[in-house]
Amino acid sequence: MKTCIPKYIKEKQQGGLLKKIKQSSALLTSCSLCPRQCNKDRTRKEKGYCSTGKKAVVASFSAHFGKEPQLVGDKGSGTIFFSHCNLKCIFCQNYDISVAGRGRKVDDGNLASIMLDLQKTGCHNINLVTPTHVVPQILKALDIAIDYGLNIPLVYNCSGYESIDTLDILKNIIDIYMPDFKFWEPELSQRYCHARDYPKIAKKAIKKMYDQVGDLKVDKAGIACSGLIVRHLVMPGNLDGTHHILKFLKEKISPHTHVNLMSQYHPMGDADKIKELSNPLTHKEFRKALHLAKKFNLKIIR
Repeated sequence: MKTCIPKYIKEKQQGGLLKKIKQSSALLTSCSLCPRQCNKDRTRKEKGYCSTGKKAVVASFSAHFGKEPQLVGDKGSGTIFFSHCNLKCIFCQNYDISVAGRGRKVDDGNLASIMLDLQKTGCHNINLVTPTHVVPQILKALDIAIDYGLNIPLVYNCSGYESIDTLDILKNIIDIYMPDFKFWEPELSQRYCHARDYPKIAKKAIKKMYDQVGDLKVDKAGIACSGLIVRHLVMPGNLDGTHHILKFLKEKISPHTHVNLMSQYHPMGDADKIKELSNPLTHKEFRKALHLAKKFNLKIIR
C-alpha cells in the first residue's frame, strides 16, 4: 500500500495544475522562468540563455542508483537528465549535457511516457535533473502522465539558481526539492558561472523551497515522500564558503536540514582556465568539510 501520495494529484483534481501550466507557459513568450530574465520568445524560434527553445531536450533517463539513499532505495530514483542549463558552471561535471547540449528534443507526450516508463520499472520517484528552464514542458507532461496513472513523488533536482515566481508556480506540485548551494561568494559565482547574484538568489530560493515542503520525511521503508535535501559540491580551496553555507542552512533554514556533501569535484569543461579549479579536491579538504558539517550537527547524507 502506498504511503506517499504526491501533491500534484490533488492539485490536478482541484484544477490548480491547469492554471499553473498556463502561468508557466506565459513566461516563455518573454522568458523569465529563471533569474537570467533573458526575455527571449521561446514559443517561436528564439532560444533562451539556457540554449533551449520551445521543446525540452532530454539527454538520458534511467533508474539511478547513487547519491541519496532516501531517493534511491532498492529500485532506484527515476532520473531524467534535461539537456542545457540556466547556470552553465565553467567546471560542470556534466558539461557535455549542460553546456554542449547532448540529447534529443521531446514533446509533452514523449516526456509523459518517460515518466510512466520509469514508474513501471519500479522507481521510487521521478527525479527531474536541471529542470529550471523547462518547467512549463514538465507541467504539461505531468498533466498527461497523471491521467495514465503516475503516482510517485516528484524530485526537483536543481542548481539553486531559481526564480521565486517560478517556485510559486511549483507549490503543491513538487514533493521533494533538491537544490545545490554552490557558492557563498559573489566574486566566485561571477567567475565560475557569470552569475554574481547566485548566492543571494540561492538563499531566497532554498528558503522558499523549505517553506513549501519542510524537512525531509520518509516512509516506513526509509524512502523520501517529501521535504528538502540540499547538495553542496565541496570545491578545492574554498572551505570558507562551505562553512558559511552550512551555517546558513543550520541557522536560517532548519537545524534538521539533510545535506549531501559531495566530494567528486575534478576539472571538467573549461575549469583548466582558472588556476584554483585546475586540480581535483583533496581527501584532506573533504575531511575538513565533513568536520564542519558535524560541527553544525546537520543531517549529513552519506
